[in-house]
Amino acid sequence: MRHVATLTLIVVAIIHLLPLAGVLGGGRLSALYGLPFDEPNLAILMRHRAVLFGLLGLFLLVAAFSPALRMMAFVAGFGSVLSFLGLAWSVGGYNAQVGRVVTADLVALACLVVGLGAHLLSDR
Repeated sequence: MRHVATLTLIVVAIIHLLPLAGVLGGGRLSALYGLPFDEPNLAILMRHRAVLFGLLGLFLLVAAFSPALRMMAFVAGFGSVLSFLGLAWSVGGYNAQVGRVVTADLVALACLVVGLGAHLLSDR
């Protein structure tokens, strides 16, 4: 069961590390989200978001191999994924690229549910 928890956290970490490429600039952000990021303030905010996702992804990856950190990682992962999915669902009307993010977060949510279950069962 520990291997299942490890594997699922690695998958969720990779999903959270993918937006890190956005730190490279507006062009990369546009490719990720299908929107223009020519406005400097928006580019700064989105590039900072990319850094934060990178930090969360790194934490998830470290927690995959450190059972003592796993519960915090599951909480952080659920917070990230559920907040994005809730926002996407409540706003709606998103483009195909953001739709890919929704799909990735649904995969991450499934991994988190399975991984948390495996983690809790391995503690018994």
